[in-house]
Amino acid sequence: MSSTWDVVVIGGGLAGLCAAIAARRAGVSVRLLECAPSAFRGGNARHARNFRVVHEAPTRYVPDAYQAREFLDDLARVTQGDSNPCLAQRLVAESETIAAWLMANGVPLQQPNVGVVPYSRRTVFPLGGGKAMINALYSTATDIGVAISTDSEARLSRQSSNGNWSIDLTTATSSPSSIDARTIVVCAGGAGADPAWLRSHYGDAADGFMVRGTPYANGRMLADLIAAGAGTVGDPTICHMVAVDARGPRFDGGIVTRITAIPYGMVVDGSARRIDATGAGAEPTHYARWGPRIAACAGQTAYLILDADGLQRAAPQAFPPISGATIADLAEALGLDPATLAQSVNAFNAALPAGAHPIASATFAAYPMRPGVTFVHHGVAVDDHMRIVWADDRRNDTLFAAGMIMAANVIGRGYLAGLGLTLAAVFGRLAGTEAARHVHG
Repeated sequence: MSSTWDVVVIGGGLAGLCAAIAARRAGVSVRLLECAPSAFRGGNARHARNFRVVHEAPTRYVPDAYQAREFLDDLARVTQGDSNPCLAQRLVAESETIAAWLMANGVPLQQPNVGVVPYSRRTVFPLGGGKAMINALYSTATDIGVAISTDSEARLSRQSSNGNWSIDLTTATSSPSSIDARTIVVCAGGAGADPAWLRSHYGDAADGFMVRGTPYANGRMLADLIAAGAGTVGDPTICHMVAVDARGPRFDGGIVTRITAIPYGMVVDGSARRIDATGAGAEPTHYARWGPRIAACAGQTAYLILDADGLQRAAPQAFPPISGATIADLAEALGLDPATLAQSVNAFNAALPAGAHPIASATFAAYPMRPGVTFVHHGVAVDDHMRIVWADDRRNDTLFAAGMIMAANVIGRGYLAGLGLTLAAVFGRLAGTEAARHVHG
């Protein structure tokens, strides 16, 4: 292997893979360092299912049209303006070519008229899901000569007088070592999977949080960059979180543990009293409203209560519902006070919220829920070349970032379906291209 790499990519999720492939195709030597072992490589993209793209007309992989103006308006609405306009415009503009670029690098896409995918004119679905996409990109990266090391945790060490970087490397199978790089692209994700970091910003409640994605997004590289003087964006006390099944794993539950049936029933806390998430409604945005609401409950636990009709309308979940022939039976199965739960159901039925259905027909069912963290709206500041911006506003021409570690530049709050993959792929490709351009001079 090379003693000094032209480009070292830290992080082997979608952003890192796109950066590595783009840089390698530009003719420079590339080494990719992935913290996770091979079986769990790929970051949170393993769990993702679609990405958002601009298209002026129907294509083989996405129906109708989705204009750039619509994408920008959707982004402005969910972020409430907390978004770098230059980066947002670049993300939207380059989303138009990212599907073709991914296909050219081995990622097959799902045709809407084949198999079972929901209608979406805004998003494209990788065939086989996120894991298949990640495996395809790893295969391509290997084929074109990217040197890949999994189970390898990198820590930023120092920049020498000749401008090269030294990276400390810890692996599962060898002694600690260091490698040198002319440029670095950091795609190591945020800090949302570090329990200690979560507790430092959310207090004891963080112990009740579940992490939907990889446990390897531990924030150590983010901490290294901030300690070295990188500027930050976003707010570490704001997470994107949704309601997930409390019976799922603490980490890596992915999208399948998300509770999707809340609009078909009512929610109670651990005292069996009904709670509401203001403005949640039934639109897809309700997911992000219920996560923080449950996080505010005692024990960070709540229960979705359904009747037979609600359960019939609900999509299948990863875990079976807890059921009872009566409300009292259900309360006993959940460990809730039967009288209080009955009062809550009666009050709900007597004054139904708009669009809600009464909870009246046996058998009754419930899902225990906890807040599941998707990502934190916090990271390092970058410019429109993906260069990390220091706290004193300097840029470093050899240090770039892409993916969730810089996502807060564009999504300071809120979220759009499919945005995470688009952001990772577009900015990963851009960061790799810019790093290679610097190497070429």
